[in-house]
Amino acid sequence: MAMSNPAWTVSDIPDQTDRIAVITGANSGLGLETARALAASGATVVMAVRNTEKGRSAIDEIRANGTNGDPDADIELLELDLASLDSIRTAATELHDRFERIDLLINNAGVMYTPKQETADGFEMQFGTNHLGHFAWTGLVIDRLLPVEGSRVVTVSSVGHRIRSRIDFDDLQAEEGYNRVSAYGRSKLANLLFTYELQRRLAAADTPTVALAAHPGGSDTELGRHIPGARWLAPLLRPVTQSAAKGALPTLRAATDPDAEGGQYYGPDGFMETRGDPVVVTSNERSHDVDTQRRLWAASEDLTGVTFPI
Repeated sequence: MAMSNPAWTVSDIPDQTDRIAVITGANSGLGLETARALAASGATVVMAVRNTEKGRSAIDEIRANGTNGDPDADIELLELDLASLDSIRTAATELHDRFERIDLLINNAGVMYTPKQETADGFEMQFGTNHLGHFAWTGLVIDRLLPVEGSRVVTVSSVGHRIRSRIDFDDLQAEEGYNRVSAYGRSKLANLLFTYELQRRLAAADTPTVALAAHPGGSDTELGRHIPGARWLAPLLRPVTQSAAKGALPTLRAATDPDAEGGQYYGPDGFMETRGDPVVVTSNERSHDVDTQRRLWAASEDLTGVTFPI
């Protein structure tokens, strides 16, 4: 009988000493668990978060419990609000001032199923935060990754990219009608379109940087707080959800597995990718449409005013 490969866990993360990892939304949920694991592996972790008070509490919690009680875990804080281009530009400038290089840029932060809202720049909140915010953020700091051998950009998508997720270039801000489910699906599809187009550009420029994506399956985090009836649905959803620590594993594998390759997408290997161990998975056909990838890239440049140095 053939032996199956053992499940990939945090113990498989290679030594990250001297590596710098920047993680958006690292103060809770998946981002917190990603930060915890990378800090435990020796990385300098930069928590890029909107709420710095919660960020400081998260750092205290990691130093107390996440690295065998090591109070010297190398974790720093950076204020970043992905729903504001001004905040993104300010944070990018500060990151440049503080670090000469970045090894890992993990685009983890996000919002889900929010009521109709707009970002500070007038973008629909889910598309503006989950995609446009990370597009601008990546474009403004990627120069710190491009010279670094083994550097990676990992963007967190979702199984939700398959649900009601068409990019309507005539109505990117959902002004003609808003549905929170389709808005989320569209933003998560955009994360994948962005990743695949970024990888193609990185490869064409012959840089050592690669772009990958990941999704956590159904993870028990605060992200779902806007789901109607979330409190009552939680017990019913428990069989198809997993802990935030388990949900962070696809991101961690995409970020650190020496065998991972640019353009790959990691997710759980269980039923409908809702839970399980991290493996390479496939995204929907729409996410691989090259014309859509290029059109979204051009539209994102126009909307954010950010162009990439590749």
